[in-house]
Amino acid sequence: MPTSSILTLPRRLAPAAPDHATLLVRHLGGPLLAGNRVALLEDGPATFDAMFAAIDAARDHINIESYIVEDTGPGEELALRLMARCRAGVRVNLLFDSFGSWRTSPAFFERLRRSGVGLCEYNPVQRWRLWLGQALHLRDHRKLMVVDGRIGFIGGVNISKVYSSAGALTGTGERHPQGWRDLHVRVEGPAVSRLQRLFVGHWKRHAGFALPSAHYFPPLAVVGTQRVAVAASDAGARRNPYYSALLAAIDGARSSVMLTTAYLVPPRRLIRALVRAAQRGVAIELLLPGVSDFWAPLQAGRSHYAQLLRAGIRIHERHDRLLHAKACVIDGVWSSVGSSNVDWRSVLHNAEADLVVLDERFARELEQVFRTDVARAITIDPAAWASRNGWRRVQESVARRFEFFL
Repeated sequence: MPTSSILTLPRRLAPAAPDHATLLVRHLGGPLLAGNRVALLEDGPATFDAMFAAIDAARDHINIESYIVEDTGPGEELALRLMARCRAGVRVNLLFDSFGSWRTSPAFFERLRRSGVGLCEYNPVQRWRLWLGQALHLRDHRKLMVVDGRIGFIGGVNISKVYSSAGALTGTGERHPQGWRDLHVRVEGPAVSRLQRLFVGHWKRHAGFALPSAHYFPPLAVVGTQRVAVAASDAGARRNPYYSALLAAIDGARSSVMLTTAYLVPPRRLIRALVRAAQRGVAIELLLPGVSDFWAPLQAGRSHYAQLLRAGIRIHERHDRLLHAKACVIDGVWSSVGSSNVDWRSVLHNAEADLVVLDERFARELEQVFRTDVARAITIDPAAWASRNGWRRVQESVARRFEFFL
């Protein structure tokens, strides 16, 4: 499997690319992988269409890892397709988080099991010992899929009905007709083996039985021109490679940072990095939710707005849809899409997985998505924010006291 050298980046890349490549490899502790093809998928319906097409074409195996797996909407369609592939002799393995999927009927998973689907429930909440220790707090927040060891998917989209109009429910009980806003990517090339290793490693640590035999690591040819790195963290681990790489990229930013997150509850180091970058002239914009499925992270994030606005950082809130995407573009060349939010939970408590792409074309595409979202968002006015009412300040203050757990 070919790996990249940070000394042989193509000349077509932006001047900042070699510096970002050096920082990325240093802070991830892993290589940049050359020869990939990455396709951006916007929102749930497009993501499910692409995933289902890959599932239907599977010939050897399908590995799926998701924080939420529901038994209605796309979850029911997923189950039917997985059972059909099992009947065709394809190995199917599903790893789901117990807390994220706690509303899903046990009968749904039992039907999959009887059909031949291998199941792994991450940190089952039914185990009473879990409630007496820290493990209850540690969750698998990853969303990835690998088909035949050759096609990978990774991003922020759960197997959930919230991406349809019927399920677009916010924490205030409001429904938005367009569903949740999210991003995912489809990957081909050498980077797929890294996604596969993430799945296999999690299965070995958390399943009660061995992964059924299949051709999980076929030889992978060069299929594109994009250089990709996979950043992943285990729940409760002290080191978070994606967070380290993101901090380094912001510290090394020359011109721009466009950051989208569903939950902004940032550690102090990230706040300082953003403020420093803005003070040295980097144009920083944050795209954040204006409505949320949980009020506390929303209000805790808003408690940081004053400091960010004073530094000249532009903040945009999207109110017409529930923003669940997690993405970043730096200097028009460093891009990421994955499951990590900018919050303490993603940094410390959850298992996460993100794809980092060093490629101008992909960065331009992600920038355009950012601009489209900003055009539909409300930009926070610093003067108006400073004069917000006392009740909003109280909510922010209360939520901020618990931000380590959010």
